[in-house]
Amino acid sequence: MRTRTLGNETVGRVEVGAIGLGLMTFDQSGPQPREQLLATVRAALDAGVTLFDTADAYGWGEKLGADAQGANELLIASLLDELGVRDRVLLATKAGHVRAGGGAWALDSSPEHLHHAVDASLERLGVEQIALWQHHRPDPKVPYEEVVGTLREVAESGKVAMVGLSNADPAQIRLAHAVLGDRLVSVQNQFSPAFRTSAPEIEVCDELGLAFLPWSPLGGLGDAKSMAEKHPAFAEVATARGVSAQQVALAWELAQSPRVIPIPGAKRPESIRDSAAAADLDLSADEVARLDAS
Repeated sequence: MRTRTLGNETVGRVEVGAIGLGLMTFDQSGPQPREQLLATVRAALDAGVTLFDTADAYGWGEKLGADAQGANELLIASLLDELGVRDRVLLATKAGHVRAGGGAWALDSSPEHLHHAVDASLERLGVEQIALWQHHRPDPKVPYEEVVGTLREVAESGKVAMVGLSNADPAQIRLAHAVLGDRLVSVQNQFSPAFRTSAPEIEVCDELGLAFLPWSPLGGLGDAKSMAEKHPAFAEVATARGVSAQQVALAWELAQSPRVIPIPGAKRPESIRDSAAAADLDLSADEVARLDAS
């Protein structure tokens, strides 16, 4: 697979597959067959996918409450260990979301929580340093300046190699970059054919030299019928190219900027194989312009 870069000269540059893997789907809707998940990890690695993205708030618990916190990290770590492929994966995680009762999500970006969260993730993932640690979502109860200050403290502790943001707007990205400097390497926001309002954040990432990781990059596309109805241009390009509309969507995202590294979710081998193939799908300038305008 073609690769794209995370990092910089200060923290180190890491080449990762141009398509990553979002791990939330591995267990968010309930336990999945372990052999199926192992096969999905194998298929991802065989296809050249090397950036795996989890979060401490992802996971399925018996009551979808606090017992879900960290479940996905534990699951992923166990899968990688069973396959013996730790050295082939750049494993990213996040902190700042917490799970409450009844499946609800809450926010906690207090310094105390974030410092505790990074230690807990280190233990669950079984690593001495987290490759990419991301702040999950702004917390209205905590000034963003204070959050960024905590991220800097964590970065300076050596517990994380690189820092990222998620769900941040352009002003927040600039503020974080001013405080963190080269420690900040990425921004993970929602972006897809159905959700394009993060275009300004992609522009800021281009300017500052940060990777942009679209989450839910296939969100809202649905099956072939709904794709044809809601996003006909993507369906038409897919038909003309003889590929899936999902591949066209990911290829279109890759064409937005060389900084873009989509992280589609997948919990079946065939899904990640299809997504991974988008890295080698070169859209023409006319096709990109048509999709941009659709």
